[in-house]
Amino acid sequence: MPADALLGAPLNVVTAGPELFSAAVAAQGVAVTRVDWQPPASATGLASLWCDTVDAANRLALDRLLGAQPVLIDVRPAIDVVPGMTNDMVLHAGPPIEWERMSGPLRGAVAGALVYEGLAGTYEEAERRASRGAAGFDPCHHHAAVGPMAGVMTASMPVFVVENRAAGNCAYATLNEGLGKVLRYGAHAPEVLERLGWFRDVLGPALGEALRRLGGIDLRALIGQAVQMGDECHNRNRAASALLIKALAPELAALDLAPRERARILAFAAGNEHFFLNASMAACKAALDAAHGVPDSTLVTTMARNGTDFGIRVSGLGDQWFTGPAETPQGLFFPGYGPADANPDIGDSAITETAGLGGFAMAAAPAIVQFVGGTAVEALRYTRAMYEITLAENPAYRIPVLDFRGTPTGIDVRLVAQTGILPQINTGMAHREAGIGQIGAGLVKPPRVCFDRALDALVQHRARAATPNHRH
Repeated sequence: MPADALLGAPLNVVTAGPELFSAAVAAQGVAVTRVDWQPPASATGLASLWCDTVDAANRLALDRLLGAQPVLIDVRPAIDVVPGMTNDMVLHAGPPIEWERMSGPLRGAVAGALVYEGLAGTYEEAERRASRGAAGFDPCHHHAAVGPMAGVMTASMPVFVVENRAAGNCAYATLNEGLGKVLRYGAHAPEVLERLGWFRDVLGPALGEALRRLGGIDLRALIGQAVQMGDECHNRNRAASALLIKALAPELAALDLAPRERARILAFAAGNEHFFLNASMAACKAALDAAHGVPDSTLVTTMARNGTDFGIRVSGLGDQWFTGPAETPQGLFFPGYGPADANPDIGDSAITETAGLGGFAMAAAPAIVQFVGGTAVEALRYTRAMYEITLAENPAYRIPVLDFRGTPTGIDVRLVAQTGILPQINTGMAHREAGIGQIGAGLVKPPRVCFDRALDALVQHRARAATPNHRH
């Protein structure tokens, strides 16, 4: 373009950094494109992490993540299979948290679970017992488990058992209750507890027997197929749920159950579009646990929220959590609700994004925007942005609209710090008050401080390792 034509064209200024500058330009009638970018918290330290040692560690962690072979093998009571589970323990989503700091939906789920287990007679008694320390609280992630939203798991709840046959480790997740007033959103009405009792007494044992007869279901293959059918396996699970039901139905029909119970099982599964979600979460957890604990690796292996804090863990930094305040999702609300009703981000389901699904695979599921908001073009843009902060593409999960490119997988703390791009998560929204339940769905990102703190810890770790006579 000739210089005179260029100078005569309308201006469009691209700004990064303080809002004050972009606001001043916009006030002069100039079009402004704002770029959400900040310099890395420790630019000098970041450079020290771009080295052969870290790259080799990340290749090992990625090999374990991409090579995982998650197979759904059973459904069992949590007390029988979840490591460290006790009869008076309540596992929850997200990083560690005390009762005093728990949000409304998490408190509601904890109290409802205590009544369900018979550890309290009423909701009020359950709250008193919880506030006095009568129940032990611990993150699901500390027990090879994950739970959506409040993520509450107790001893008698039936859980999916997913075995990673490549590494030999297992992961666990509760059964999905469906949408609306459910325990995972903090609802605890009698019908919620009745449904959980039916899960324990009928649905869980039936699913477990069907899976044992089948010899397990290959979840990697199922997820790969579902992604090509329009799912991202976090908030859109229509295809995956249908595929799971298709595999289970013949064995469920053959069980020695009363006809009404067989009908109820199949009707519940068919009517619950999120039936597969918890199995997807356990599959991702099994894959990421295998990638965790690789010295010097900067790979993110956990992203989780408890409704108050957002936390991440990094492969090379052991079980240390790096936390910040959970953001409130932005999206679509059910009739009668709005932003003022929404609780901050909550749930372990961001394990799907951590493994390259969910918000990272939205390009494969354009219809998801009807549930979480936005447009199909934006869904495509979100996935493309996630390639900028990940180390690999998952060959098992391919996106048709991107010429079957693998989903962006393997969040690298270095790349998040270098680009300023934060992971994109799609999620359900819980009411901030206990007992009401789900009020919508939307999009959210982690607070940047989680990655800044992880970056600082990685830099310090490398500095210690480089010190002469340092002992590991």
